[in-house]
Amino acid sequence: MRLQERLDTILLLPALVVLSSISLGDESEFSGDSPEPNDLSVIAKRKTHTPDERNVVFKKGELLENKKNIVKEKRKRNRVKSQEEEKKQGHENDQKDEELKKKIEEEKRRAYEEEELRIEEELNKQEEESQEKVTEHDENEDEDQEEEDILRGDVFRMPPRFPVPELFAEIPPLPTGCSILDNIASCINAKLTRIPPIMDAQLTSIEFVENSIAFIPDDAFNGIPNLERIDLRKNNISSSGIGPQAFKILKNLKRLYLDENSLAHIPPGLPSTLEELKINENQLHAIDEYSFQDLKNLVTLELEGNKLSEANVNPLAFQPLKSLSYLRLGRNKYRTIPQGLPHSIEELYLDNNQIEEITEMCFNRTKNLNIIVLRHNKLEESRIAPLAWINHENLESIDLSYNKLYHVPSYLPKSLLHLVLIGNQIDRIPGFVFGHMKPGLEYLYLSYNKLDDHSIDPVSFYGAYHSLREIFLDHNLLKSVPLGIAEMKSLTFLRLNNNKLR
Repeated sequence: MRLQERLDTILLLPALVVLSSISLGDESEFSGDSPEPNDLSVIAKRKTHTPDERNVVFKKGELLENKKNIVKEKRKRNRVKSQEEEKKQGHENDQKDEELKKKIEEEKRRAYEEEELRIEEELNKQEEESQEKVTEHDENEDEDQEEEDILRGDVFRMPPRFPVPELFAEIPPLPTGCSILDNIASCINAKLTRIPPIMDAQLTSIEFVENSIAFIPDDAFNGIPNLERIDLRKNNISSSGIGPQAFKILKNLKRLYLDENSLAHIPPGLPSTLEELKINENQLHAIDEYSFQDLKNLVTLELEGNKLSEANVNPLAFQPLKSLSYLRLGRNKYRTIPQGLPHSIEELYLDNNQIEEITEMCFNRTKNLNIIVLRHNKLEESRIAPLAWINHENLESIDLSYNKLYHVPSYLPKSLLHLVLIGNQIDRIPGFVFGHMKPGLEYLYLSYNKLDDHSIDPVSFYGAYHSLREIFLDHNLLKSVPLGIAEMKSLTFLRLNNNKLR
């Protein structure tokens, strides 16, 4: 309050100085007495200030002004200092809040870890209890359903507020001798007795060749559902050892190899995605009309080295195979050409059977045939019907090696380019036998027959002089180069070794 009074006094000084109404020695300035306004003596006395007195008054005013500025500056500094202290205090408070927050989070984390550890211990304990109770249940099969329900409830009861975790059986590592590389699991000659449990959805191929696997249970491929190729050759798998649902889960399977096992029937439930199926060297002895059901995408089928024949293969068996182009039925028991072959077939292999006859109806439905292999059968030229294949426009290669032919068959396909007749009893090439072929025969193999100089007529090669590229006449009875050979302008290879040439 006293400071405020001084400041008010300082503000009034300039006016007092100008009016010259105050004197440094006037007691009334401090006493508070006010002279009478009509007291002329006092007024006169105040007007008679000396210059020194006036200087003192001015100096006093300046001094008071300086004090006022000092006070203002001091207030300003105090305000700045107060602001800095507030900022410093705020920063310290922020640091304390951050430390407190970290401390709270650390406590929460520790509490969560402790709770998680407690739950894990409780789960392990419950799993042990479940194992003990399952064992007890197996030993007491006569317990009623109520006890079974109680047991199940005890096993799977979990603490509240936490989801029930899915319990997985521990997956053992791959057996010795197995490896996984580039999405391929390989266990070749690893002494396996069963398909190892593998959990890898990335696998696309397995190779379990040359083992002792005897069974393919329904859940064999549950852990590897994206397989595209399965190779189980050279095992001990039987038809009774394959579960009816074993292959159902495999929605991407394209290649299945089961060669050299003990299968009596085509495995059931094969996926419709299958493109290649090989069951060579097994014990197949029957194929019914449902064996290949839904295999509309199958392109390659190999069933060689089995016990198949026209007696145990249903004529409708191949009907579902709308895409089949490559069929191998060699080393079986066929006596005639299989019936009901699909229209799409392009290559047919029937070697090492007991086929004795080719009728006019055999290939009526297979107009896309390009290659037929009938080597090592019992065919005679007279048992081949004239219209069996002469009108086929796509048939380019026929192999009739090691049959019972005595001369080159007549009525061969017009489109034929490649004719193999090795290892027969052929002693004659009839005239004009190749004359109807267009564009013309290019490869003729007659090795290991009984051709001599009288077996070949001047017109035997009529129609093929311009087209023949290779002729094999080795291991025959020729004493000279056959007539017409010199006129073959396209011939690049002629084999005449092991004859009686002079």
